[in-house]
Amino acid sequence: MARSLHVLRDTVRRNLFGVLTACISFGILLFFLFWGGGAASLSQIAAASKPEWLLLAIGCCVLVWLLEGVTLHLFCRALYKDWRLPYSVCTGLIGILYSCLTPFSTGGQPMQIYTMHRLGMDTGKSGSIIAIKTLVYQGVLLVLTLVMIVWKLPYFQQNVSDFSFVTILGLLSNSAFLLFVALFFFSPRITDRLLRGGLKVLMRLHLCRKPLVRYSKIHRELSSFHGSSKLFGKNPRLYLLAIFVTVVQILLGCMVPYLIYRTFGFSDVGPDVMVAAQAYVSMVSAFVPLPGASGGAEGSFLLFFGPFFPTGTLLPATVLWRMLTYYMSLPMGALCTWISGHLKPLPKAEAIKTE
Repeated sequence: MARSLHVLRDTVRRNLFGVLTACISFGILLFFLFWGGGAASLSQIAAASKPEWLLLAIGCCVLVWLLEGVTLHLFCRALYKDWRLPYSVCTGLIGILYSCLTPFSTGGQPMQIYTMHRLGMDTGKSGSIIAIKTLVYQGVLLVLTLVMIVWKLPYFQQNVSDFSFVTILGLLSNSAFLLFVALFFFSPRITDRLLRGGLKVLMRLHLCRKPLVRYSKIHRELSSFHGSSKLFGKNPRLYLLAIFVTVVQILLGCMVPYLIYRTFGFSDVGPDVMVAAQAYVSMVSAFVPLPGASGGAEGSFLLFFGPFFPTGTLLPATVLWRMLTYYMSLPMGALCTWISGHLKPLPKAEAIKTE
């Protein structure tokens, strides 16, 4: 018990900025809820609410978490035949947790690599898995959003102010990120040049005492990384299955605002428009430089879903949406972090050879 409390305290201390940002974001949401008159309509909303729709919204969020682990597990099993699904589910939720707590959502992938390494997978292969999984997710999200733009373009041009600017910004951010990950994943030569350049900078800043030793160690891990990349490249069925699961995962996440809309007793707007709006919100808020896209996510939701919710219900809907899609994942991620610390590491000898 004392050890668990010590680990929890260290985790909070390392992510103090993210925790404070999450608390401030929640405080701002509550402030606008009560200051904007949203609290006055809560009793009316509660009286007219339909809890079965809220349960469906919660169920969608849980399925999104599980499918995050399932997609990860598909790639893990391609390299480690004895890798277990609970390991992947825990790793997936740990990634969600640290993405929520770090600026630009940068902490999720490194913590997943660290967790997988501690559970028995070498760093090169775990880095390869996380890179291709991230590439698949961002690629699917970008393509789905482009489809939604073409499908519902006239509606959002008429109902959302600054729609073109927001869309272009989101597309450029996601495209740049995809290009960077793909470059790192498919080009060993460029990766090696970046490694050499980075070590030279660190050496000149007197932050790296033994650059040749560091280079040799990291180069071995990168060789394993690109060896795993080649294995994935020979398995198109794996990619297709991962893409399918990711499409289902994103669509389930995009259904949450519609289910909240139905929870409030409304039914005038169909799910197709709201799914498209949530796809926009996910893309636009993905690179907000604050933990959990705080501020950007709420602002995007107010911008895109303002036309759907009647006066007095938009702010309560924003709070509920944020609770389900962001704050609910924090304790679940913390629980999985604790569980992963008690999972038995797998022997590294069981890894599938890729050389």
